Amino acid sequence: MKKNFYHLTMALTTAAALAACQPQKSAISFEHQGDTLTIVHITNPTKYLILPIQESCNEGKVKLVTGSPADMAMDVRLAVDSVEYYVPFALPQGAKEATLTIGRVAADAICWDSIQLADTFNTANTDYYRPVYHHTPLYGWMNDANGLVYKDGEYHLYFQYNPYGSKWGNMHWGHSVSKDLIHWDHLDPAIARDTLGHIFSGSTVIDKNNSAGYGKDAMIAFYTSASDEHGQIQCMAYSTDNGRTYTKYEKNPILTPFDGLKDFRDPKVFWYEPAQKWYMIVSADKNMRFYSSTDLKNWEYLSQFGEGYGVQPNQFECPDFIQLPVDGDKNKMKWVMIVNINPGCPFGGSATEYFVGDFDGKEFHCDTDKSVTKWLDFGKDHYATVCFSNLGERVVAVPWMSNWQYANVTPIRQYRGANALPRELSLYTKDGEIYMAANAVKETEGLRKGTAYVNDFVMTDEHLVSPLATGQEGACELEMDITPNKAQTVGFQLMNDKGEKTDIYLDLKAGRLVMDRTQSGLVAFGEKSEPHAKETDDHRKTESVNYVNDFALGTWAPLSLCEGKTYHLNVFVDKCSVEIFVDGGRIAMTNLVFPTIPYNALRFYTQGGEAEVKNLKVHQLGL
Repeated sequence: MKKNFYHLTMALTTAAALAACQPQKSAISFEHQGDTLTIVHITNPTKYLILPIQESCNEGKVKLVTGSPADMAMDVRLAVDSVEYYVPFALPQGAKEATLTIGRVAADAICWDSIQLADTFNTANTDYYRPVYHHTPLYGWMNDANGLVYKDGEYHLYFQYNPYGSKWGNMHWGHSVSKDLIHWDHLDPAIARDTLGHIFSGSTVIDKNNSAGYGKDAMIAFYTSASDEHGQIQCMAYSTDNGRTYTKYEKNPILTPFDGLKDFRDPKVFWYEPAQKWYMIVSADKNMRFYSSTDLKNWEYLSQFGEGYGVQPNQFECPDFIQLPVDGDKNKMKWVMIVNINPGCPFGGSATEYFVGDFDGKEFHCDTDKSVTKWLDFGKDHYATVCFSNLGERVVAVPWMSNWQYANVTPIRQYRGANALPRELSLYTKDGEIYMAANAVKETEGLRKGTAYVNDFVMTDEHLVSPLATGQEGACELEMDITPNKAQTVGFQLMNDKGEKTDIYLDLKAGRLVMDRTQSGLVAFGEKSEPHAKETDDHRKTESVNYVNDFALGTWAPLSLCEGKTYHLNVFVDKCSVEIFVDGGRIAMTNLVFPTIPYNALRFYTQGGEAEVKNLKVHQLGL
């Protein structure tokens, strides 16, 4: 890691030196007023002020002063005694001078010797665990996917983003676009934190009928502004340039809780054809509330659903509400409410559950008893799952790949947070019950850069060791059919030369698919740090010192969801994750892993009898 940070520092220094050679020389000076307030004076501003970060430090307050009531201080963990990495802070272009105030940072902190001016910021990868083919921000922190929408051949992925550090804070909507759900182009943040608060999660729609009055096919974003002063309130912004920039509605907020509820966030807006209206579902503590509107600005309360449903205790967040055919039959449609909860995961922390039922235009009626819990994914690192709008009949969801128990302290610096692979959702019946499958989208086949075929084989109690012919930096997809026959256990281990391994196996006696990451690489990490400001939620705090009990575990899923005696597995391996899809997504399981060198071998095994492995393929993956 030190070597990587050294290269980043050198790149920034070079950029600053080049900037200093321009015809109008830039200059910076610091005016310390007392011990914790500094005025920064810049003449002929460059594009960026490069800020040194130390994650263990308290947050300083960095504000660009323009004289506008909209000036907003950002929370930045400026380095006090050592520099871990850098982030850029944009400066006004074309101005002769710029002034910033930096509060809550001591006058003798090391940051004052390390702050630099530059016209470029090097975003080349400096982090060992950056995934090969999963979406991540170029730098900074990312959590929930927001505003997923498809328009004019582009998939828009907005996301909770902190551009000023790799820990939670300064919530903006980051923005990436793709034409195939696999290759992503990074754009500037679309919606920035403002005086109403952090920009929390939400959704985006295409206003095909010009309901809001900003033009036919305008992109309308809905999000929660969150702060101590204003609470959690729902706001709106619109874009007429294909989602690149947004203008916030001048009369925000558009919706506030009628009962003063503290936890009221994450609006999902959709068009409900039978009523010819827009509908909004909002998380309201341990409920979801429904509203309707004709103009996207004025909203009428309809009903609420959820208290006491699913696993307990829980906090409802990041809802979605979709309609799907059962077993592909368009004459049998069901509504599905996706609910992201924290806590509640059977393995600790955050997870995604769902409820299947009917919707009459006012109320949602669940098919199952309150005590029934259905999981969309059986791993520990699958959260804030929401679906794309404007995709027609296809329903594609994107999760955040982490868990609030340790998200802020994973062994990463340049960025934190990745999205799991996009999943296509569908409904199927099993033993008279309706479940939702989540399978990797077909577009993932475009990641395949080569395939190594291994002969079919039959195992007894012996172990079989095979080389793992991976693609770039250990990235691969395993595809196989496993028939346990008389075996009680049949599985395989992803291994490396250090003996680190992720163990994946079918436990036929218990009726479970298991992924065990207790020996997968780094499994204990983290440091004690102060909680975030009061305006954040409890689950975003970092309080535990040792994460071995939270991270080093096995997750499991019931094999009863699958069809029969043979199980088809697709296993996606990246630099810091393993995702399993069984029988077209009837079981999905997503877990982070941190091997210190890439996995390079497969070790198959069986216990208690014979098992068959057929059609084994190792696809080398890369972008």
